[in-house]
Parts: sequence; C-alpha cells; structure tokens
Amino acid sequence: MRLRERLQRLTRRSRRREPDALRNDCGLHDLCASGWFRDATRELFTGFPVGPSDTFLDVGCGNGGATMFAARHGCEVIATDVLPEKVRALERGLAGAGATRFRCVVSNSDPLPVDDASVTRVACSEVMEHVPDPDRFLSELVRVGKPDALYLLTVPDPASEAVQRELAPESYWREPNHVRVFSREGFTATINRAGLTVEARHSVGFFSSMWWALFWCAEATLEDCDRPLLNAWDRTWAELLNHPHGMRVKQALDRAMPKSQIVVARKAA
Repeated sequence: MRLRERLQRLTRRSRRREPDALRNDCGLHDLCASGWFRDATRELFTGFPVGPSDTFLDVGCGNGGATMFAARHGCEVIATDVLPEKVRALERGLAGAGATRFRCVVSNSDPLPVDDASVTRVACSEVMEHVPDPDRFLSELVRVGKPDALYLLTVPDPASEAVQRELAPESYWREPNHVRVFSREGFTATINRAGLTVEARHSVGFFSSMWWALFWCAEATLEDCDRPLLNAWDRTWAELLNHPHGMRVKQALDRAMPKSQIVVARKAA
C-alpha cells in the first residue's frame, strides 16, 4: 500500500483508535515518510539497502524494528542490547516470523560478541549518546565490519536536544540516559576518526521532537502515554501528512528541528 493511502486510512481511523495504537501508527508513518523501512527498494533507510547476501548487525536493537526489517528481506541477523527483556522479545518475534538465521545477544557492546570482519551491514540507532567513550564504542563497530561494509548511524540532533535541555528532568542527562550531545560537525568527525567515510547525512524527526516536548509537558510516562495533549498531536500530524502540501511542511520542519541526525557511512574496501 502506498504511503498516502496508508495515511488516509490512519486519518479516517483516528477518531476511533485507542491512543497508544494511534501513536504507534503515526510515529511509524512519519518514519516511513522520512525514508525508513522502504520495502520496495529493500532499504532500511534511504541509501542503506539490505538483502539475502548480507549479515546485518543491529547494535542496541531496542524493540527490534530494524532487525525484523532486515530478517524479512533475507539477511542473516545479529542483534545486541543491554536489556535482556528486549533481547528475549526480539528472539520471540524473529522465531514467530519464521526467521532461521538470527542470533540475539545481551551485551553492552564493550566488546561486541561478534567476530572481526564478519558483517556487511551495521545499524546503530540512538545509542552513542549513551556510551561513555564513543570512539572506543565506534571502533568496535568498525572492527566487526567486513571491507566495504555499510553503516547506518544515528544520534539525537542538537536542535531537539536543546529543547529537551529546557524541559526534560535532570535524570535525562545522567547515565544510563543521555551523557552527551553530538554537534553535527562533531558526529561526522567521530565517524571519520573511526576510519569510516560518510556517504550521506540526513536530519529528520520534527514529529518526534515535538512529541517529546509535549510528553514532558503532559507529565506522561513511557508506560502511560494516554494524554489528551499527545493524542491531539498525533491526530494533527496524521492530518498534516495526509494533506497535499503536508510533505513540504514536514520536510521544512525536519530541517528546522530534527529529532535525529542520520549518517550512512562505509568502511574502506
């Protein structure tokens, strides 16, 4: 189904869906509109294709969306996360989806439980802002990549983090949460120091930047996000993406206050 058709369905359903389901749909559709999960081209993100010949490593897999996408497109997948419950849930999800070539490991990635030069695709999304030594962490990611391996690396953008600095509780800036903010130049420099070549940079996620600002305002928790303010934002964004000029507005706002800076990089052949 084309993105616009999915958004039209979402908008029509928005008045009768449960708040959590609506939020998940809206966030997913925004990600797809930003370039994530492109099934037609087998790209996890724009410029990052995956396929049956790839061994895909997802570092800090979280809920496992990237790993599931790669497995669905035939990759052998390896997923790591520091939270055992996330790893167990992903194992169940992969097995339930019929995947056979997968390994899920509880690990803090220091070191990674992966052989040298053994993977062709590495994804690490919203992790490096948590780690005490980004250079050491990234060197592990580079170690396990084969020559010419492709990397998809994301961290929060300083524009959205500046808003969080005004609104988020102090614990947001302590371990195990965000212990640093990467400037755009600093993120590129860190990647280059590790020996990777940046092929493309993107800034996306205004929807999520605003969602988090409203999250703190609404005094919500991750276990209970059913708040009128958050639900209204989800509906508003769904309506915007369904509007004929919605993508133009989204792209302008993504440039102004992105949630994430995204880099596609490559290891030397």
